[in-house]
Amino acid sequence: MSTPPQPPQPADQPPRQSPAQPAVPPQPTAYPYPDPQSPPHGNFYAQPTLVSPATAQPSPPGQPQPGQPIQPQPGQPGSYYAPQPQYGPAPAPLVGGGGGGAGKAVLWAVVGAVVASAAWAAGVFLLGGRDEGADLRGYAAPGNMCSSADYSSFKDEYTQDDSSPTRTSLKDTALEESSCSVGLKKPGSSYADAYLSMQLDLHRKTDPGPEFTATWKNYGDSHKDYDVTPVNGIGDEAYLVSQDTTNGSSSGSRYATIAVRDGWVTYTMSYSVYLSSYDQDKSPPALTDVSQWLRTDAKATLGQLKG
Repeated sequence: MSTPPQPPQPADQPPRQSPAQPAVPPQPTAYPYPDPQSPPHGNFYAQPTLVSPATAQPSPPGQPQPGQPIQPQPGQPGSYYAPQPQYGPAPAPLVGGGGGGAGKAVLWAVVGAVVASAAWAAGVFLLGGRDEGADLRGYAAPGNMCSSADYSSFKDEYTQDDSSPTRTSLKDTALEESSCSVGLKKPGSSYADAYLSMQLDLHRKTDPGPEFTATWKNYGDSHKDYDVTPVNGIGDEAYLVSQDTTNGSSSGSRYATIAVRDGWVTYTMSYSVYLSSYDQDKSPPALTDVSQWLRTDAKATLGQLKG
């Protein structure tokens, strides 16, 4: 019965030794033992050893006994070949010697790990980290936009400060955002006469440029009766969007927004006023004045938030 094949040994462990096999009695043969054409039973890898007839031990039954003629071997008169003890399987080849597939797999795994580590280190060195692809131009999103934004141009018209403005902030690996909304009051007003909102966005993972242009440059196409005017001198691109539905009467609304993109940073500043019979303010500022105030304060705010 054949012996089942043994699984290959790992390259970094010593070869497993085979247990000693019991001696197999020699089989009868018509030729005197040993016979070159009939090799002895057992491990055929065993190497021959010269044994002198004077020191030879009695042979097991079936083999030549002392006093019987011994077949001499060529070139070695008076001696014969005796089988040597059996040893385990030959040791597995070393990895560095071009051995089997297991050794090559370990070698290539080590080489691959070294190459991957070098590539990662080179990427960090060249890019300065995974977030360095974002073109943030040195801007920082403040935790409190209400105290960081500049809207001083509106304070000559709206002299009262909002005692409870609304502010929000968001910090994420993909986006940082800071916003503020304040109520604008004229002298003597108990409630807000107009509203002003500001919002800064730092886009850390995606370039907002194409969508920003599509949204604000074409704002008049998606929103009826709005005027869109490009603004020069602020950021990479800026647009002023406005609408006036008062028509010189005491009803309707006036609205204006300036939207600015500087690299991967966007900033919007919006003004709105609504006229009705319940409002105390019957003469809000003209949109031409509001548009100029937005330009001035948006540029000042971005200058303060840029490091």
